[in-house]
Amino acid sequence: MMKVFCGRANPTTGAVEWLEEDENYDYHQEIARSCYADMLNDKDRNVKYFQGIRAAVSRVKARGEKAVILDIGTGTGLLSMMAVTAGADFCYAVEVFKPMANAAMKIVEKNGLSDKIKIINKHSTEVTVGPDGDMPCRANILITELFDTELIGEGALPSYEHAHRHLVQEGCEAVPQRARVYAQLVESERMWSWNKLFPIHIQTADGEKTVVPSPEMEDCPGSPSVYDIQLNQVPFKDFTALTDVVTMFSVDFSKQVSQAPTCFTVELEPIRSGRAQVVLSWWDIDMDPEGSITCTMAPYWVQETYEDLSWRDHWMQCVYFLPKEEPVLQGQSVNLTAFRDDYSIWYKLQKVRSKEATAEVAIESPVCRCQAHLLWNRPRFGELNDQARTAQYLRALKEVLKPNSVCLCISDGSLLPILACYLGAEQVFTLESSTISCSLMKKIFNANHLQDQIKIIEKHPESIISSDLGDKKVSLLVGEPFFSTSLLPWHNLYFWYARSAVASHLTSDVTILPQSASLHMMIVEFKDLWRIRSPCGTCEGFDVQIMDEMIKTSLDFRESREAEPHPLWEYPCKSLSDPLEVLTFDFRETVPERSVGKEGTVNLLRPGKSHGAVLWMEYNLTSTLSVSTGLVKLSDEKGYCQWVPHCKQAVYFLSTVSAPETVADHLSAAAYSISFNPKTGDVIMDFKLLS
Repeated sequence: MMKVFCGRANPTTGAVEWLEEDENYDYHQEIARSCYADMLNDKDRNVKYFQGIRAAVSRVKARGEKAVILDIGTGTGLLSMMAVTAGADFCYAVEVFKPMANAAMKIVEKNGLSDKIKIINKHSTEVTVGPDGDMPCRANILITELFDTELIGEGALPSYEHAHRHLVQEGCEAVPQRARVYAQLVESERMWSWNKLFPIHIQTADGEKTVVPSPEMEDCPGSPSVYDIQLNQVPFKDFTALTDVVTMFSVDFSKQVSQAPTCFTVELEPIRSGRAQVVLSWWDIDMDPEGSITCTMAPYWVQETYEDLSWRDHWMQCVYFLPKEEPVLQGQSVNLTAFRDDYSIWYKLQKVRSKEATAEVAIESPVCRCQAHLLWNRPRFGELNDQARTAQYLRALKEVLKPNSVCLCISDGSLLPILACYLGAEQVFTLESSTISCSLMKKIFNANHLQDQIKIIEKHPESIISSDLGDKKVSLLVGEPFFSTSLLPWHNLYFWYARSAVASHLTSDVTILPQSASLHMMIVEFKDLWRIRSPCGTCEGFDVQIMDEMIKTSLDFRESREAEPHPLWEYPCKSLSDPLEVLTFDFRETVPERSVGKEGTVNLLRPGKSHGAVLWMEYNLTSTLSVSTGLVKLSDEKGYCQWVPHCKQAVYFLSTVSAPETVADHLSAAAYSISFNPKTGDVIMDFKLLS
């Protein structure tokens, strides 16, 4: 088998490595982290599609016509198999991703439907019609599943536009028939904290001081990308609805669709006064012309009962941030405009003007002008705005800072240098290894009149020389730690490697903050997240085990499963074991040469399905103060764990999810083996459930 060399920056060690990978490495990553299992396990989606397809085939047959299907983005071939089973005469199933097209051929063949389904491994815009084409004639039923959380983000509009022009008959049936996009204007301090940096108030020996964002940050319209989340996990107390839910626009997929940029304006009458900050949005799709078969993404406060909610991870809900906060008054109408291009949507709020005064609005996607939205993602904004977290760092800094402290901060885009400066450090240096983070932090330091008191060093730790530090030794080394390249909790151990790289520039009695870190784990039962890695077996009567095997092969590609990052505040779970500290990392010492590890068993104390092990880091700022990136509380009133909302935790799915048939019914414990390899920065783990 052919091998290829891949250059990759190691997020933990910071080293650029050239690794020899199997030529299929990227393919396995794509399959392993795909949404295919989630979609196949989405019962509501599958049932509604099947109902809509049956109805469409019946309408065509009732007219005395042959039912010829075009299925764009067929994936596993599921919708085409539904169509043939419903009586379609022939299906042309288009799939651009070659491994999936091959899998679809095998799945279709295994289900005995190869004679009526042709898999076309092309992008739909490359499909040809005619005697020598991919399709001999145009189709009269168009079936697609090209949608993402934003509806149009996967290129649905260009694909539909091309299909209507070149691949399907005029007046064709379509499944789905139409989509509607909904919006609701809300005020939410919590969600707004994901988009703007709030002032931080600090009590110092000289009185109160305030850390303020730069003027560019105040005026910046923010990032153009939608923030897609599980809105059903945001409690009602965290936002205030300023308007009722409105339909912003709809798309009829049975008619010609245009990808050309456009906008839709709806006049809203606020139901209460407040600060309009955020637009919450979702969509639904009708599978038939009458709208009697509907699949909806509506959140819990819109549904009639909580039981009506269908869980899925491939389609969620959207949070859009307005370019700036706007005051609205109850009963005083405002115009909400949804702009869209061919792949994205954004919103703007305006006062209602007379029709004569209404001018044509330029359709331009918002662009970050302050650089913060390019450097910090939404959870990072939330983390920096977390007052309780900041208070812990302030307490720790007050405990260790001395009037003659020479402080060096190693973290990406951190506010710790400002805190250290305001609390009285003699000199403060901060390491920023990217040009964009340098530029952003300069603006923030200038806004706080600290440009002469904090020196930014634009270097990697190993490149620092004594003159960068004014030929002084560092007596206080601080970090949150936070690095923008980190995906898994232990990737921020890069701080340890950086600390080791600058060891020669530290005083003999240097204080390191945090002084150490620890890796923790807990066995949990997920309410729903397990579905994304669960084999489907049979989906609506069709054998899709070939897809299950593909996913399993890709997950096992490195011969050992890996943990994957998930923000668990969005995915409820119950603890089956107590949390356990498994590894510790002493930052007061340099990175060791030998691996460290631990093996043992953890007892399952509560009944439930052992779906996974959750792992997270805790940082001991001092001997008495710590911050966690994981568990906040074992259970809430529903028995679910509470998690730090600004960090992703690591989830290692157990065999109860990936191979349920191999697991005994009554489990009492889980054996674990976890080790840290300092040379690679990898945390290697293995778990086995015990009866």
